[in-house]
Amino acid sequence: MSLTAKKILAQYWGFTSFRPFQEEAIRSILDDHDTVTLLPTGGGKSVCFQAPALLMPGTAVVISPLISLMKDQVDFLKELGISAECFNSSQGVREQRQVRERLAAGELKLLYVSPERLMMEGMRELLRGLRISFFVVDEAHCISHWGHDFRAEYRQLGVIKDEFPNCRIHAFTATATSEVQQDIIRLLKLEEPHCYIGPIDRPNLTYRVLPRKGRGFDQVVDIVQKHPKEPGIVYCLRRDDVDRLSAELTERGIENRPYHAGLPDETRRRNQEAFSSEAVDIIVATIAFGMGVDRSNIRYVVHAAMPKSIEHYQQETGRAGRDGLPAECWMFYSGQDYKLWEFINAQSSQREVLMRKALLLYQFCSQPTCRHRFLSGYFAQEYGRENCGACDYCLGEVELVPEPLELGQKILSCVVRVKEKFGADHVADVLKGVSKDSIIRWGHDGLSTFGILREETKQYIRYMIEQLLGQGFLQREEQFQTLSLTDSGRLVLSGEREPILALPLVREKKKEIARRRKALRGQEWEGIDTGLYDALREKRLELAQAKGVPAYVIFGDRTLRELAQAKPASIADMEGIYGIGEVKLKKYGKAFLAVINREAL
Repeated sequence: MSLTAKKILAQYWGFTSFRPFQEEAIRSILDDHDTVTLLPTGGGKSVCFQAPALLMPGTAVVISPLISLMKDQVDFLKELGISAECFNSSQGVREQRQVRERLAAGELKLLYVSPERLMMEGMRELLRGLRISFFVVDEAHCISHWGHDFRAEYRQLGVIKDEFPNCRIHAFTATATSEVQQDIIRLLKLEEPHCYIGPIDRPNLTYRVLPRKGRGFDQVVDIVQKHPKEPGIVYCLRRDDVDRLSAELTERGIENRPYHAGLPDETRRRNQEAFSSEAVDIIVATIAFGMGVDRSNIRYVVHAAMPKSIEHYQQETGRAGRDGLPAECWMFYSGQDYKLWEFINAQSSQREVLMRKALLLYQFCSQPTCRHRFLSGYFAQEYGRENCGACDYCLGEVELVPEPLELGQKILSCVVRVKEKFGADHVADVLKGVSKDSIIRWGHDGLSTFGILREETKQYIRYMIEQLLGQGFLQREEQFQTLSLTDSGRLVLSGEREPILALPLVREKKKEIARRRKALRGQEWEGIDTGLYDALREKRLELAQAKGVPAYVIFGDRTLRELAQAKPASIADMEGIYGIGEVKLKKYGKAFLAVINREAL
């Protein structure tokens, strides 16, 4: 890598080294190769094409899926002193004319457009008259039917190679299985592309997955209350749940904003801007709140229900901790979530693919194993560590059933004895020994398995049944929800296979986990003047509001933490602080130094 690219990185971004695969991707772009780059959210994808755009003649055209995402990117680049603009339907005639004039004058290094805009003949005609350095397809997984955010307009982007044969195309995404990667290469008509697949794992994220109690609102509120003054996203499956949970949080004095497709456009825009600008720290949303989220300091993501697929889960949890600092990801799930996805996907032409993806995520939830290893394996990447130290299983928060084979055999045997014609609730009642009318009517109170788990709660029994379902020892018939054994389940009955079953968390265990989390958070802030950090945050918010940009555009949380720890005494001392390049040092150095000096008095 040339010293020029490293100098650019330090000058504009304030970084002294590249992240994994950034250097290789930048070199390929500079060497005029088509590329496919897969880096996790927070892995620095944007720098991979923004830096070479500064080093090459002409304008780089970036195809981005959302207007809000384009605006945030352009605002951020302008703050760095980089000439960039976007071209979209939210702009007035005068603003669009100004962008055209700057393009024609060769003043722009980056131009952001949507795929729909690029498909307009007038847009491509405009670009044909310019010197284009290269094209970038961001969020490239949207191209593929196998992807999790498929968009038909993305599949038309092969026209770039037809009409701009001398221009290279660079595809970027955070999550793509091998099928999606092949679709990207084929549909974009990439020529012998250089492919860079970074590690999908996000080591700074701690994953925890727990059974949901009812709607799970109390569980969610508990997590939110443990993160005071910290930004977080809470995802729900249904709009109704968003509205109810948002109202519940408000009632408890926790400021938040709801976000889903059923809200008026203006309300959605206003709520997203409030979150991006740090006017509010909590957003409760459906997956409609997606790729436009570019706030780097999100400290936790909560899924109040199981999302659509592992790709969705990876993308949504990936919005936490993009600044590289520790963040937490919680999911509360139930077998009802899987049934809901069966209903939602019933009419889809991709139903089998979608349900296979939902089943794999259900297995992720119900199988006690290292969460980081499971996610890496899904994307065909090896996970080299024995213990990740950053999930409920590896942290010892999951206590296993001491005799899982015996317990599994009791439950599976009961399913067989009711002739595989009843659902989980009925089976649990038989195992619990509940003498209700339906059990007596069918004569199930005379079975050898009746009351065999009398000492356990029904909730405990249902939890074990869900784990056996998730691990593939039981299957649930779609129409009537009856349980039956799989071939693997019959091997458990014969003693040839053994399930791995986790115990529900008890109150003492919850207290222990809470103590451990508090200790870890204390370590994260060791040596950092928290009062100074809060004062720096206030200054950042003040500057951001004055400029009308999200707060992270000024400085990220990691930069503020380093300032609050190092307490530089002069502008020269601020050089080398993470995220402070030459341009930002000139713009904001004095303002933040004044805060540091004031707090020192």
